[in-house]
Amino acid sequence: MTKKNDSDVNFIQALAELLDANDLTEIEVMREYGEADSLNVRVSRQAPVQQVVQSVAAPAAPAASAPASTPAAAATTAPAADPANDPNAVPSPMVGTAYLSAEPGAPAFVQIGDKVSEGQTLMIIEAMKTMNHIPAPKSGTVKRVLVDDGTPVEFGAPLMIIE
Repeated sequence: MTKKNDSDVNFIQALAELLDANDLTEIEVMREYGEADSLNVRVSRQAPVQQVVQSVAAPAAPAASAPASTPAAAATTAPAADPANDPNAVPSPMVGTAYLSAEPGAPAFVQIGDKVSEGQTLMIIEAMKTMNHIPAPKSGTVKRVLVDDGTPVEFGAPLMIIE
């Protein structure tokens, strides 16, 4: 019996190493030993969503201050042309399904015109059956919501414009 337990511990450690080596957030495995003897293992970790949002949004901040000589021209042309080029766009930190509220029928986390503070939840992105709250990278006012509730989003796709 001890040999089986040691083997299970080694198996779980190997799964954890596999999780880290492949940058995964979750692994679930069922190991059967016999008819009524099995081991169900789920190894997971929380993805650093906050850090990803900040590292993606950080290069956008210098771009916003660079064209300071013509802020009116930049504000009128960039958002209309392509929201991804808008320095105030909040990019998606992951691939998944965007939800604007906590549950169906509930009010949206934020709406156009709402003032948000840094770290406030803007929406949820479901990825691999995990609900990831997407925080506001900065304080400001929601100018545009660029995704619909329940739609798929890609990594880096603009989600909202916050000025």
